Amino acid sequence: MSTIPQSADNPSNLSPLLASLFPAGVIVTELRAPGDPALLLPAESVHLARAAAKRAQEFAAGRLCARRALREFGIDQYPLGVGADRQPVWPPGFVGSITHTAGLCAAAVAHRGAITAVGIDTEIVGHVTQDIWPTICVAGEAAWVDSLSPAEQAAAVTLIFSAKEAFYKCQFPLTGEWLDFHDLSVEPQSWGESATQILIRPTRRIRFENYAALPLCGRYLYHGEFVSVGVALAKV
Repeated sequence: MSTIPQSADNPSNLSPLLASLFPAGVIVTELRAPGDPALLLPAESVHLARAAAKRAQEFAAGRLCARRALREFGIDQYPLGVGADRQPVWPPGFVGSITHTAGLCAAAVAHRGAITAVGIDTEIVGHVTQDIWPTICVAGEAAWVDSLSPAEQAAAVTLIFSAKEAFYKCQFPLTGEWLDFHDLSVEPQSWGESATQILIRPTRRIRFENYAALPLCGRYLYHGEFVSVGVALAKV
């Protein structure tokens, strides 16, 4: 697959760093600046009729990253609409996931022939405030967080939050099932490393079990002020 350079109409870039969170076949792009709504395609802009400026920039950043990734597959200027479930509408034969937080937007895209589902999420470490930790963590996770030093706890809870978000994004296009944070349990492998594997398992019966052997193994990465998690369900 040839690498298409950045163009003036799309300032996003390929992200080898975030691509390391996924198996081969997943293209990841990123944008570390606000998205410019003026660069949206007309079929995308219609979804921003009443959007606030911040939301418009986030939406634009996500579409620019997604379209940049699709160009690697030879699909150029494809407008990504919004489905009835508020999810991006990917081209036939493709799956994808978008994440955006302050200072970073990214998209992970793959051909459905190689990858059945994909999820990516990035969060700023420490932005999951302590008052909502109980709504994020199940009992086993809370006990693990309590066992850590105070300096590690915020990073650990942000990772748990991000992993559950990535898992949710991966499973929802297949199942259409809404999940609560307490429906999942996260177990980092080799805690203390900046990048390694993570196991995500349901705490109850969920529809995704019809598609994947669980727990699902993903990867996480601490980079700068961020933690990112990638999960993918590869074709067998």
